[in-house]
Amino acid sequence: MKAINLHNWQVSTTEAKTIQQRLAKQVSAKSEIYTPHYIAGVDISTGKGQEMATGAVVVLQYPQLNLVEVKIVQGKLGFPYIPGLLSFREAPLILAACQQLTVIPDLIIADGQGIAHPRRLGLASHLGLWLNTPTIGCAKSILCGKHQELGDEPGSYANILDKNETIGAALRTKLKVKPVYVSIGHKVDLKTAIYWVQECCLGYRLPETTRLAHLAVGGNLKI
Repeated sequence: MKAINLHNWQVSTTEAKTIQQRLAKQVSAKSEIYTPHYIAGVDISTGKGQEMATGAVVVLQYPQLNLVEVKIVQGKLGFPYIPGLLSFREAPLILAACQQLTVIPDLIIADGQGIAHPRRLGLASHLGLWLNTPTIGCAKSILCGKHQELGDEPGSYANILDKNETIGAALRTKLKVKPVYVSIGHKVDLKTAIYWVQECCLGYRLPETTRLAHLAVGGNLKI
């Protein structure tokens, strides 16, 4: 899988924010997802010292959602832990793993935010631009914005609003379990993003893509 070199990763926090603001203007909210054959999930796990990390990408075949490829990369983190700038810390290793794939995914679901981000460029959007691939952000917690209460039933959702702008949705994927937070990454609209997250859920709170990627970075995925 090829990546487009959009910028240097060794930057200051001020430069990183400027890059986010510039790239956010390039994010497409027009869906280019039709019927994907392969859907990928990505995740990263940091070591105890917070300097080394493991990045992983898993590729699942749709609609069976059976695992077809896993790539794992270990390396040193080159950016400090700063909320709102996590993609500068996590994306390089994830991109390195993605570049080793032989099965090219039609869609990537990231364990993180898309445009539901203060500068509208979270990890999913960042990866989508670098890989020129449709991406969806599916986070376990909300970063910015607010939403109204949603129903307990799977499939219930409420839009996340920030400064009167819809930036994502809180989506219930399992009965009476905390929602996940879905947002546009790149080359997808919100309605489509919500649909594909639900399609990838197999009775767990998290989509199978994220669940398996998390197992992979922890060394707990049997291949």
